[in-house]
Amino acid sequence: MSETTDSKTWSTLQRVILPSADQMDTVSLYVDAGTASGIRLRENDELARTPKLPEQKLQMFSSGSREAHFEDLLTRQSMRVRSGEQMSFGTYFNAFPASYWKRWTSVRDVRLVVRTSGTGTVTVYKSNARGSVQRVDGKHVDGAATSVFDLTLKPFGDGGWYWFDLAASSGELLLENGEWQAESSRDSKGQVTLQITTMNKPDFCLNNARILAGNQDVLENVKEILIVDQGTQKVEAEDGFAAVKESLGGKLRVINQANLGGSGGFARGMYESVENGSDYVLLLDDDIVVEPESIVRLLTFADHCKKPTIVGGHMFDLYNRSVLHTFGEVVDPFRIVPALPHADMEVRHDFSIANLRQTAWLHRRVDVDYNGWWMCLIPTEVIREIGLSLPLFIKWDDAEYGLRAREAGFATVSLPGAAVWHVSWIDKDDLVGWQAYFHERNRLITTLIHSPYPKGGRVLRESVQSDVKHLVSMQYFTEHGRIEALKDLFKGPEDLHRVLGTKLPEINALKASYPDAQLKDDVDDFPAPKLGRGPMGGTVVGMPSKKELIPWGIKTVARQLIKAPGPESAERPQGYLAHRDNRWFRVAHYDSVVVSNAEGTGASWYQRDPQKLKSMLTEATRLHVRLFREWDRLAEQYRNAVAEVSSMESWKKTFDAASEDSK
Repeated sequence: MSETTDSKTWSTLQRVILPSADQMDTVSLYVDAGTASGIRLRENDELARTPKLPEQKLQMFSSGSREAHFEDLLTRQSMRVRSGEQMSFGTYFNAFPASYWKRWTSVRDVRLVVRTSGTGTVTVYKSNARGSVQRVDGKHVDGAATSVFDLTLKPFGDGGWYWFDLAASSGELLLENGEWQAESSRDSKGQVTLQITTMNKPDFCLNNARILAGNQDVLENVKEILIVDQGTQKVEAEDGFAAVKESLGGKLRVINQANLGGSGGFARGMYESVENGSDYVLLLDDDIVVEPESIVRLLTFADHCKKPTIVGGHMFDLYNRSVLHTFGEVVDPFRIVPALPHADMEVRHDFSIANLRQTAWLHRRVDVDYNGWWMCLIPTEVIREIGLSLPLFIKWDDAEYGLRAREAGFATVSLPGAAVWHVSWIDKDDLVGWQAYFHERNRLITTLIHSPYPKGGRVLRESVQSDVKHLVSMQYFTEHGRIEALKDLFKGPEDLHRVLGTKLPEINALKASYPDAQLKDDVDDFPAPKLGRGPMGGTVVGMPSKKELIPWGIKTVARQLIKAPGPESAERPQGYLAHRDNRWFRVAHYDSVVVSNAEGTGASWYQRDPQKLKSMLTEATRLHVRLFREWDRLAEQYRNAVAEVSSMESWKKTFDAASEDSK
């Protein structure tokens, strides 16, 4: 949308949006009730970052806040402010992330346009990277009014936002709409292919398709909506699919292919977006709920970037919708693990407890290495230069791609105000079970390709430590997968495409041999634990200190190797452990224990086996020694192969085979 004023053409950068009346659990992400003077940013944000606040401090911290009334949310762009009340739009979805626009785009001045009816005031605020608030401007409004504020991005070097507050006087004040604008210099906007990869989640896919169909205004520059369906429960077979497809006006297309994992599905989206002439591909996970306005915001931001830039959205918890998973992620180069960009950042920040105006660290701009592919916009120019995803099936494909793009000179931005709701990591445990193979192999591949340190820094050391932890925890199926990952690493990068569609069935076929891999829905399906309080007399076992860790590990492994489990441990478990208590330093003291999974859907029976421990530890040690010796050769081999294995040509062969297999 654009408009001409003062002989200049202004285009919309960001619209003010509101939740629907049935989404009141997300209202704190859109509006913040209360006076601006009653709740101020604290440069020392200790209160906001302390999980357990004393009651009196929490009351002080929340003073002045009130709940918004759902009946005051009139449309997606308009709302009512009641007489004598104040409403702030200094929130996640409605504040303007000025520092991101200054750092990454050519925009240097913005215009805020607020259309109201009724009597009251419109007040504009800004913040800086330290979390200090300044009043910028304000206007008294009466009747139908359009308030225009011309604002500069000059002072937003390291962080800071703009936002506005509305205050109603003796009568109610209506916000008709509001938007942030910039002087337009582009003749046309980029076209995007919106792509969802799915595996047996047709209900999620259809729900998001309905959301998009109900927000047609965000689809103006969407060239195609592409669902890559790799499951057996087909989206096209869902009730209501035909009606949703028709409502999307021919933009929806479904590709059915064999299960090539997330990397295979997302690579297909990348491939198709290049083939159909799109300027961007927007990758979306299947088990999400999308905020549709995010699509426009990502595309608009990318269009204004000074050079091609990957632009991603944030992830909120699907089952606790005011909780943000993280504000941005980097890769620790010495360990090759996801890390936080700075120490002040809080993981799982709850905006219903401390909104933007109350949380100083949210005002610091966060520069990232990659963005998760739950929502990530990639220019096709980047794809044509650096290739598609590596064929990793799942895990590390998004991080590796971000690192590869960075090395080629393409930045990634995690843009505030663009987001999806996704199942939280706390409800998953993907370091155990069948996914352990992919975690181990793909982390090592990423390290071989991108680590700037000799022998991959600390990665090999931590890999050995993980082997010991899994083995003393009786997670033998998990360790089997990790050993297979090490073996397959030596087969080289040319093997990645070949096993892309076959490795998961191979791993799952091993489950029958391992009790710890066999999940039962009800703990009563297992023999009842024998009388007693488990090992150590039921004493709570704490994690060894760093100083004690190596001696503890040697002692624990020796004990498990030498001391055979009692014969009764194969007949009855010693106890039951909730997933929260399933920690390696605690499980290691059991001979036999039933453990629940992270999702709460079942439990498995862990049984100690000294022979498995001995053989697996010997094999894992041998493979790590070999990997250490051959590291430099393998690193060169994988680095040299990246262009080939991620190329359009290599992926086309894999897609063609997968299409034939899925018929």
